[in-house]
Amino acid sequence: MAWEVVIGLEIHTQLATQSKIFSTAPTAYGAEPNTQASLVDLAMPGVLPVLNEKVMELATKFGLAIGAEIGTTSVFDRKNYFYPDSPKAYQITQMDFPIVIGGQIDIDLEDGSTKRINVTRAHLEEDAGKSLHGEFTGQTGIDLNRAGTPLIEIVSEPEMRSAKEAVAYMRKMHALVRYIGISDGNMQEGSFRCDANVSIRPFGQEELGTRAEIKNLNSFKFIEQAINYEVERQAYILESGGRVIQETRLYDPDKGETRSMRSKEEANDYRYFPDPDLLPVVISQAFVDNIAKNMPELPDQKKQRFIDELGLSALDAGILTSNRELSEYFEQVANISKQTKLAANWVTGNLSAKLNKENIEIAAAPVTAEMLATVIQRISDKTISGKIAKDVFEAMWNGEGSCDEVIEKKGLKQITDDSAIETMIDNVIANNPNQLAQYQAGKQQLLGFFVGQVMKASRGKANPAQVNQLLRTKLQG
Repeated sequence: MAWEVVIGLEIHTQLATQSKIFSTAPTAYGAEPNTQASLVDLAMPGVLPVLNEKVMELATKFGLAIGAEIGTTSVFDRKNYFYPDSPKAYQITQMDFPIVIGGQIDIDLEDGSTKRINVTRAHLEEDAGKSLHGEFTGQTGIDLNRAGTPLIEIVSEPEMRSAKEAVAYMRKMHALVRYIGISDGNMQEGSFRCDANVSIRPFGQEELGTRAEIKNLNSFKFIEQAINYEVERQAYILESGGRVIQETRLYDPDKGETRSMRSKEEANDYRYFPDPDLLPVVISQAFVDNIAKNMPELPDQKKQRFIDELGLSALDAGILTSNRELSEYFEQVANISKQTKLAANWVTGNLSAKLNKENIEIAAAPVTAEMLATVIQRISDKTISGKIAKDVFEAMWNGEGSCDEVIEKKGLKQITDDSAIETMIDNVIANNPNQLAQYQAGKQQLLGFFVGQVMKASRGKANPAQVNQLLRTKLQG
């Protein structure tokens, strides 16, 4: 049977604050276990939470970025459950009155089309601590440093129909939260992770199938693998006459499979109720207007600007705006070099290939925007050819100096003197009489042979355009 896949994502994004959502404890990553958990985070008797105003600003900024309604009155609730890494035995979150209501983002599909994914809501909540398995023999350690860290949970409508669509949605959301500066989006550190709700149903059926929730996916690769496995698992169960049960599952990347974590009933009774220690938060229109006035350029806006003003293709513009740091790097290169198209080719080509190969972020690239711009300038002023430029870039990447230093040290300056090139051409023609006769008899494709021989004689330094032009003249003569 052909099954329709139905996917909804709940993305947990850590907000970029210096302190926690209800206490002054720091949120810095990497501290010794249990050194950043205050009495408020632990809900010790006699302490009261105080809301960090910065989280309201960052959440409002997110809501505006996705075209959502801002909840001018939002309420914090207690979600009651017991788990060892949650010292309060409840989590402060938002249930009926979240700060962000609705909204949408458009994702790019593989066939070049776009699809709109609607956002149900985004609400503020505190993070739990972390259970450390395997650190102690026969025991589980608890690190409460993350307890109370501010999160915004972004809940999508179940409108994605494949793992690739889910990855595209998450990538777009990841780029967005970094563009507007509300999160560093560091997936390795847990700043950006998601739970995937996956179900299948026969094509044409309106009723949703029974879903499984896959928890704490923290890489795009794992999201795709986990969803694909889960779809196959559910299809196998149903096609074998079984019944999918609603449950929470974890993805094991080593085995490439999901496994049951705990079962879920149709409706979880978390006994939500308004937190008695926190008053409803009322946001004024002036507060919202001030944030709207200072919103940065959004990814889709920047992409359209690159197409309209810089003349880039939709493909190049999409790649360059998929990451805020990459787009800023490109704009620097383009502004300095004054060669927009060449800058786009180098950033999406050689530079991106290097970043992917070495698995590093652009901020760690040894070739700065200024250095790459100089390479492009040297191509434009014919100091070096495009082919030699690749060798220069490689040397710069390996720390051998600036563009001009590498050109000077390695003697890579391009030969542009007509007489010097003509001398090489004359020698090549004289040494290849058979090929000359064939060319003059009509075998025009041999031009490439002669070009290659001249470039070889010049050790790649001759200007290719001049070689082509002078060769045609000589061969026709």
